[in-house]
Amino acid sequence: MARIVSLGSALQDIYLVDHDDLKATEIGGSAIFGKVLVGSKVDIDKIYYEVGGGGVNSTITFSRHGHEAIFIGNISRDPAGAAIMRALSKEGVDSSYVNYMERKSTGTSVILLDSKSGERTILTHRGASENFGNFSETDLDLAQPDWLYVTTLRGDLDTLERFFKKAKALNIKIMFNPGVKELDQVRELTGLLKYVDILNVNKSEASRIVPGVVLTELLYHLNNYVETTIITDGAMGGIAGNGKEVYRFGIYEDVKIKDTTGAGDAFGSGFLAHIAAGRSFKSSLIFASANSTAVVSKLGANKGILSGDEALHLMPIQKL
Repeated sequence: MARIVSLGSALQDIYLVDHDDLKATEIGGSAIFGKVLVGSKVDIDKIYYEVGGGGVNSTITFSRHGHEAIFIGNISRDPAGAAIMRALSKEGVDSSYVNYMERKSTGTSVILLDSKSGERTILTHRGASENFGNFSETDLDLAQPDWLYVTTLRGDLDTLERFFKKAKALNIKIMFNPGVKELDQVRELTGLLKYVDILNVNKSEASRIVPGVVLTELLYHLNNYVETTIITDGAMGGIAGNGKEVYRFGIYEDVKIKDTTGAGDAFGSGFLAHIAAGRSFKSSLIFASANSTAVVSKLGANKGILSGDEALHLMPIQKL
């Protein structure tokens, strides 16, 4: 098994679940979520307190898979931060590199969820996970991981570059799942891809980095920057290539979706968890899809994360 550092956000997720007041309706061609009037009081069916954030979700996948999982992120000394630390401890994650922010509260998301459709709207106060400039790349000298897994750092390309350069100097491999704010700086982002070993993006994100319309075209262009690239396309599955093999894949299983929060994190971290354990490229894609499917079938961004020991069934996947 491997040592894997997850770099990213940590959030307390508060779910407000309802079957009638919180649901999507069409108004003028746009979907409006909820029908809450200003000044009114709304009875909510259920409330759940969970933890999430890209860094937390991914490190839980790695730990459940049997890897030595290390999390680097920002929280505060408040009840939300304590909940995150308890969750990391319960999962066996090394949280000794967590930074405590004195003038920030721990990031918190309030998730309004329609219990019938699974549709949700997320209200997020990022708090301590708003900025990452305090992250120190020298933590990699101490942690000595085999892999660095990075989700969005809210467009902080300076911190990304510091960590990427340090990782390469230490022969640490990098898997990167950029976010919207990184893609808003696409020219600078492209310059950082030379450090990346595995890139994970969705179709619309890929089309912001390179020209192309169809998945094969986008994969071809992205492989000029990163040898191993995975492009997901929602219910259509996705495509992936590693310089030797290219696979077109569908979804793992058609399940009733309870909550899509964390689905992307489950896919990306699921792939790395499997490939870092020495599994094949094809089987790692299958596990990534299964991990994502398991997460959306439960409420919470990491409740359904798999361990890697599950017997998986066949899924649509074809070598091109």
